[in-house]
Amino acid sequence: MAHGRTVQLYLMDSIANGRVKCSLANWTGIAYKLPRISLEYCKEQTTMKYLAQSGVYFLFGSSEDSDKDFVYIGQAGTRKNSEGILLRLKEHKGEKDEKKIGYWNETVVFTTSNNSFGPTEISYLENRFCNLAKAANRYDVKNGNDPSIGNVTEEKESELEEFIEYAQLVMGALGFKVFEPLIASQSNTAQPEMPDGVSDVLELTQGAVLAKGVITNNGFVILKGSLIKLKVALSCPKAAKKEREVHAAKISEDGILSEDIQFKSPNIAAAFATGNSVNAREAWKTVDGKSLNDLENNEASEV
Repeated sequence: MAHGRTVQLYLMDSIANGRVKCSLANWTGIAYKLPRISLEYCKEQTTMKYLAQSGVYFLFGSSEDSDKDFVYIGQAGTRKNSEGILLRLKEHKGEKDEKKIGYWNETVVFTTSNNSFGPTEISYLENRFCNLAKAANRYDVKNGNDPSIGNVTEEKESELEEFIEYAQLVMGALGFKVFEPLIASQSNTAQPEMPDGVSDVLELTQGAVLAKGVITNNGFVILKGSLIKLKVALSCPKAAKKEREVHAAKISEDGILSEDIQFKSPNIAAAFATGNSVNAREAWKTVDGKSLNDLENNEASEV
């Protein structure tokens, strides 16, 4: 069983959607979550001195041509004028970068309390973060090319990988699931072993529909390869119709899903799959025939 961890969040502006400083016990890393509009106020405060250092940053925004939000991952080194991350972030507010990346609203920055990152370290971290974000496939990653991973020793690689593990935890605590796939990678078995926080595979069969899904900590996911009904009935809930529009590119001409898709509830997922209004609690069943209703009633009786 994994041990718990304490994440320290400091609300610098005394509001939840303002600037946040984040740290962990026994970790030299420091993270900041900063709204775009707050950058002008950062330089004046001594508590933001770490933004003059080198580090890695993430720019988050809403994509105009995709159903996903986007992220851009970059690095910033310390310059001769003692400017580092903060100056690089301000440069990203220019029109040229906006055309290339998109309009970003928030940034998350990672640096260290002892200013220990040099060019080699931040190149390695930028590369690894970028590839982890692409693998998770939660966001459109706006990096055009893979950043160079650089040359690091075996000892330094081990140290940086530990930093990455902590950074992934902090990123999730700050509300960004950029490193978290919808579900763990599926095996080729009919009933794969699910990770912590994910249910067993459930199936929905109705006519030609054969959809498979799992309940996760974040909602309900219909799995890649599921066969859904292409025609949508008038009685189909509006939320499911909207999801059909949003995810149209992931549905083949034969009704096969090309990616895992997350929904807010099993109800919307069932309507999405069938194109109709359906009792999701009875429609989603395990391979041995137990409905979602049966499973949750059994859990309640065991309490």
